[in-house]
Amino acid sequence: MNVLIMQAALFIAQLMLALAMILCTWRMIIGPRAQDRVLALDALYVCAMLQVLAFGVRTGNTLYFEAALVIGVLGFVATVSLAKFLMRGEVIE
Repeated sequence: MNVLIMQAALFIAQLMLALAMILCTWRMIIGPRAQDRVLALDALYVCAMLQVLAFGVRTGNTLYFEAALVIGVLGFVATVSLAKFLMRGEVIE
């Protein structure tokens, strides 16, 4: 019974995360300003990381947890560099 509840909860979580990813993509496309697009990209990589984590819990494979860590680190670096570009107009000084 507990395994069935866990599988159902993970399935619902993955559906909600997929919906959140679609909405973040929509905000990236129609965002009126560059700041809105960067924020949507930030939320998109967080949702993608959580989607990979949920899939890792669902399958029981530990490789997905390492992939989620890589997604998190790369997303953070991308957000910082885009914010720096928007503030100063250049990334490399």
